[in-house]
Amino acid sequence: MRNSILLAVIAIVLLISCNSTKQPGNNFKSLTEKYVRLGLTIGQYDTDFVDAYYGPDSLKQNLQKSATFPKDSLLTAVTDLQNEFKKFTDSTETNDTLRRRATWTIKQLTAFSRRIKIFSNQLASFDEEASELFDVTVPVYDEAHFKSVVAELDSLLPGKGSIPDRVKLVADKFVIPKDKVDTVFKTAIEEARKRSQKYFSFPTTETFTLEYVTDKPWSGYNWYKGNYKSVIQINLDLPIYIDRAIDLACHEGYPGHHVYNMLLEKNLYRDKGWVEISLYPLFSPQSLLAEGTANYGIDMAFPGEEKAEFAKKVLIPLAGIDTANTALYFKIIALKEKLNYARNEVARGILNGNMKEAECIRWLTNYCLMNEKVAIKSISFIQKNRSYVICYNYGMDLSRNYIESNGGVASAPGKRWELFGYLLSNPVFPSELEKSFNKMK
Repeated sequence: MRNSILLAVIAIVLLISCNSTKQPGNNFKSLTEKYVRLGLTIGQYDTDFVDAYYGPDSLKQNLQKSATFPKDSLLTAVTDLQNEFKKFTDSTETNDTLRRRATWTIKQLTAFSRRIKIFSNQLASFDEEASELFDVTVPVYDEAHFKSVVAELDSLLPGKGSIPDRVKLVADKFVIPKDKVDTVFKTAIEEARKRSQKYFSFPTTETFTLEYVTDKPWSGYNWYKGNYKSVIQINLDLPIYIDRAIDLACHEGYPGHHVYNMLLEKNLYRDKGWVEISLYPLFSPQSLLAEGTANYGIDMAFPGEEKAEFAKKVLIPLAGIDTANTALYFKIIALKEKLNYARNEVARGILNGNMKEAECIRWLTNYCLMNEKVAIKSISFIQKNRSYVICYNYGMDLSRNYIESNGGVASAPGKRWELFGYLLSNPVFPSELEKSFNKMK
């Protein structure tokens, strides 16, 4: 065992060793290759670490794995590599592109460090973790904020009883029958693809496989396989509502994760040779952009009332559902979206150790309007993925603000998709978007 640990440590030291003299061409490429190899090495231990990799096979070869997790040597490797990249961020660096790539990679490596510590059960507070993993400071909302939104819902909902029960009474009429799920999803994905392709040029070989699974903590997942191909999985554990067919079609497919990964691979890795882009570490600033743009991608493809209109005219009849109360249902959905940050507060409570399960369930049922079964599944997602939940709502708000504050409004679709495309095809810093967002508040 000692020999295997020694070999792993030697491999990691060799991984980050490099010529200290700054040579902008080959030396930077060598550093990006070391970054990828380091990420792949971590992924041998932490199987959730690497979400996608489509880089050279040579970088996966000869990776050493010891019998125990070499936390300290991995952390040293991260720090040493960050220091090498910092040589490209000082005032003497005249290449703005290299400076930006180096800064982006340093932030990614900060996330590497935090994830290594998490994997070793060396935990931090919710705010510290979110900052190191995702390069942002998450806003705090007190219970009074969510109560005010719930009060709006109360005035909108018909009948008497608890708000979650009344929401469920309306929503249950829009559950897709199991024998219609595949037809509805394929129709929604094809429409989302058609709308996205009006503004983006996709590689001719791009494609995806659609699968249905069970026993997962998430409702949908995109497994990007490289070469412009994805496997999109839909979880059938819980009832699927008609609006989720559109949401998941956009989020996992077009113009969400499938398009995000595809454009990064084509525009940065294939066309420019940026090796660092070929590795997608799940717990990193990159995910805040990936999840945020995937969620905002729903509004991109179906702006304004178009989501409700497409559901009413196409998907609801296809599912054999009565179209009555469609307008009310989508008004409820819009108000529920204002409650999304309640899940962040539950994650904050769980990670900080000051919210027990019963209190978590109370928040998730009262403010996220989940039933107890869905709430328990949501808690299991947070326990596994921790502060990752911020990527969905805060990431979406940062993406929305960047696009709309720069002229990407619904009345200017060309500009809107151009700005969206920038977020999907460049090394973007979440903290950079956050500064702009805070100025607009």
